[in-house]
Amino acid sequence: MSRITLPRAARRLAIAAAASATAVVLTAVPAAAHVEVESEKAEALAEHVTISFEAESESDSAGITELKVVLPEGIKPADVTYDKGPEGWKFAAEDAGYTVKGPALKAGENAEYSITVRQLPDAKELAFKTLQTYGDKRTDRWIELDDEGENPAPVLKLEAAAPGAKQTDPSPSDTASPTPTADDTAQPSSAKETDEKSDQGGLPAGAWVGIGAAVVIAIAAVFFVVRRRGGARS
Repeated sequence: MSRITLPRAARRLAIAAAASATAVVLTAVPAAAHVEVESEKAEALAEHVTISFEAESESDSAGITELKVVLPEGIKPADVTYDKGPEGWKFAAEDAGYTVKGPALKAGENAEYSITVRQLPDAKELAFKTLQTYGDKRTDRWIELDDEGENPAPVLKLEAAAPGAKQTDPSPSDTASPTPTADDTAQPSSAKETDEKSDQGGLPAGAWVGIGAAVVIAIAAVFFVVRRRGGARS
């Protein structure tokens, strides 16, 4: 059987067609959504810094309703104030971060908002782990710290601190003593009894009451006997 050899021009045309087909296939794959973060003052130890976020929508049928963020080390919820966001959305501080939520956006619409941080920590980058929830209760978890991960957390790269920049005093909430709760101030009966023992020579209050009563009875008995004997002699 004879071997068919294509002319050089035909081979080049075939290679070009294959390359074009491959490019079409690659560009047809949608880019993975994620949460973007940026700041014009991304510098370690910078004060009163505005940070903007954009959570890209991955749903064609439900709108974004909530973004729950875990703050990076060095930033506390008390250091964060809400700047602006989607109409009707509210900001709420939580133990480890904050939540921004409100009426569902239009399906496919990205959620954009910004916050202001009192002072950035002395770090090279800050990761804001984010849970993105939709109206149909679906949640995208942008929490991975690996750049190659499928669900990367939004990371803000910081420049080195300016010469002379210093860490400011902590916010009032960091230094204030916690307010005692009912559980903190309530003392179990066993603890009260222990305190009473230490205040009264190591014996419970009931024991001291019993001893006092016994002494009174003994004194009364002696008085009665002495009086009776005196009456008998007379």
